[in-house]
Amino acid sequence: MATLCKPAVSVPEYVITMEETLDLARERHADHPQLGLALRLIGNTGVTRRHIVQPIEETLKHPGFQQRNELYEAEAKARVPAVVDEALAHAGLRPADIDMIIYVSCTGFMMPSLTAWLINTMGFPGHTRQVPIAQLGCAAGGAAVNRAHDFCTAYPDANVLIVACEFCSLCYQPTDLGVGSLLSNGLFGDAVAAAVVRGHGGTGIALERNSAYLVPDTEDWIAYSVRATGFHFLLDKRVPGTMEPLAPALRELAGDHGWDAGKLDFYIIHAGGPRILDDLSHFLEVPPEDFRFSRATLTEYGNIASAVVLDAVRRLFEEGGLEEGARGIVAGFGPGITAEMCLGRWTTDANEDPRELGGDRRAVGYTPRQAARAGTGAA
Repeated sequence: MATLCKPAVSVPEYVITMEETLDLARERHADHPQLGLALRLIGNTGVTRRHIVQPIEETLKHPGFQQRNELYEAEAKARVPAVVDEALAHAGLRPADIDMIIYVSCTGFMMPSLTAWLINTMGFPGHTRQVPIAQLGCAAGGAAVNRAHDFCTAYPDANVLIVACEFCSLCYQPTDLGVGSLLSNGLFGDAVAAAVVRGHGGTGIALERNSAYLVPDTEDWIAYSVRATGFHFLLDKRVPGTMEPLAPALRELAGDHGWDAGKLDFYIIHAGGPRILDDLSHFLEVPPEDFRFSRATLTEYGNIASAVVLDAVRRLFEEGGLEEGARGIVAGFGPGITAEMCLGRWTTDANEDPRELGGDRRAVGYTPRQAARAGTGAA
């Protein structure tokens, strides 16, 4: 059974608070005819602070798409390796144990993907499969978990590393003055996250079933317009209402597995905004408290795109985990409108010392196969 182990998450050192965000909006858009509406929408997000890769003074400038993308690459290479090391340690594995790397990001572009750089730099085997996902936006976190599950189902001895790298602040466009753009300027944050899906062993969420769903005729509700100045984020005002058509898809997935989506033990849901969580609580008939991990991510980091689901899983671990066999759902939502969903149960590896899960990089409870592979060049 493939198991999603404890994720590692890192946020940049520069912080902008809700109060600072509102003050900037008032200062820069004092004559905007819908400023009052934009301020209310930003205030209603519940985001208290966000982390960004540059000081706000630099973030507000636009040196051009080329310089921004160069900064994206430099920051990714500077910040991702430490998060990957931590995720491997949580899973009790080393680079030599990884069979596939899934890299998800929608806020910058590299070709070759960062996966190639990671393989060359961090000692992953040359035969490691590479799966970059760039166009699923916030849904890519859920998609990465699902593709890792699929791979481990096809190759039961495999292990998959997931990396999500999102620098949303590098997509700020000072000329975009629509209410949706102004809201986005107060909602999105930057983060790097990584997690391992182990084919055997590991403590975390044992993945059992996954699915995807596309809401018909909503392709232009969340989109990028790619221009000379880079990625311009387009957000339709109807997006917050998408849980009404998506909740039945979650119910169907759970029902096909013999579960009731409204009576699960944990919920890891993409925190696109507070209404997403409020509506899903209503349509699934579950207490708002059940979405506490996602709400905490939104409050403390903002919408960190594909990294949200991994950060919410991290918070589940740090709360102490769950009882053996506890059932739950992981779901990411994004452009399309697309939902990537999976079901799983909490499992504890009897060979792991719980005290090691967040620390020592030495593997705990290696299988013979892992021990043999670790001797072939693990870092």
